[in-house]
Amino acid sequence: MSEALERAGGSAESGGFEDLTVNFGPQHPSTHGVLRLIVRLDGETIAGAQPDIGYLHRGIEELMERHTYAQNVVYTDRLDYVSAVTNEFGYVLAVEKLLQVEVPKRAQYLRVIAAELQRIASHLIFVATFGNDLGATTVFLYGFRDREPVLDLLDEVSGQRLTHNYLCIGGVNWDAQPGFDQRVLKYVDYFSERINEYDGLLTGNEIFVQRTKGVGRIATGAALDIGLSGPNLRATGFRYDVRKAEPYSSYGDFEFDIPVGQQGDTFDRYWVRLQEMRQSLRIIRQAVEGLPEGEYRAKAPRVIKPPVGAAYGHVEGSKGDVGYYVVSDGSERPYRVKIRGPSFIHVAALPQMLVGGKVADLVAVLGSIDILLGEVDR
Repeated sequence: MSEALERAGGSAESGGFEDLTVNFGPQHPSTHGVLRLIVRLDGETIAGAQPDIGYLHRGIEELMERHTYAQNVVYTDRLDYVSAVTNEFGYVLAVEKLLQVEVPKRAQYLRVIAAELQRIASHLIFVATFGNDLGATTVFLYGFRDREPVLDLLDEVSGQRLTHNYLCIGGVNWDAQPGFDQRVLKYVDYFSERINEYDGLLTGNEIFVQRTKGVGRIATGAALDIGLSGPNLRATGFRYDVRKAEPYSSYGDFEFDIPVGQQGDTFDRYWVRLQEMRQSLRIIRQAVEGLPEGEYRAKAPRVIKPPVGAAYGHVEGSKGDVGYYVVSDGSERPYRVKIRGPSFIHVAALPQMLVGGKVADLVAVLGSIDILLGEVDR
């Protein structure tokens, strides 16, 4: 017990009374995955918190070093499996840099459409489960209702509903079928109206606001020191988005805004993601309406053997900056693969967000950073 207390931070006594140390998790329904939090309580106040990870033992980086470049795309799907396309994106960009392959314009636009549809699907999972964490059952049902049509569209182009394996080195595996553009625009029109329901259910809800405003705050400086990215960083007011800072796959062709918060609290982390779905709808509409004709895949050798060297590819994933450092020794398998997963880094911010708050706020704060343990225990 004393060792666990020391790891949770601080001493074993407070005010003459022994603090209570409890294990939160690693049961999946309670922690959105097999995450264990060693929490030290002084009454109802959180005096210390220590994340304990490593329950999945996945070893995906090692697996990717044992398979060919093309085979590895399916492993990236399984990191953040509710945002598979954006995980594929960073990896194929890194390999394409090694090969110095020019991706056709049509393929670039199809990638953007798929990635932004995937962002919406991922954020809907967040809004649904986050609302459910705080007792809002209706928004849980609405989130999964509105996610289904997105999965239908991604299933249409990839053949898979969850781990899509849609992107390939040099482009995409399949071209869009006739009528796909109209079906995408139909969903954009549909969800542009539906998203207002989430504002009505949560954003202005007095109970929701009291449970989230001022809770789990983190300042911009601390967020940058830890390495936060994506919505969790932008919620602090820091306006950084890989799609704007280092445009890839023709993102420079599209007009969209970067929503930012002000307080870096639980409410702002929710609000930024809600607004990002609106911006994704803008990007999708522009990409569909401007979808060029042409090839959907670059001509590449059947057996991919990049020259000796290293490359880093990263994208703006739904949970943050997703990066892949790939080292080639000239063979058909990568010599080294190192993945920068945002969820892994965001777990490290939990102690700073939790300490000093109430134990009743723990679930809200944990849900607001939107982690996925498949990516943490990669």
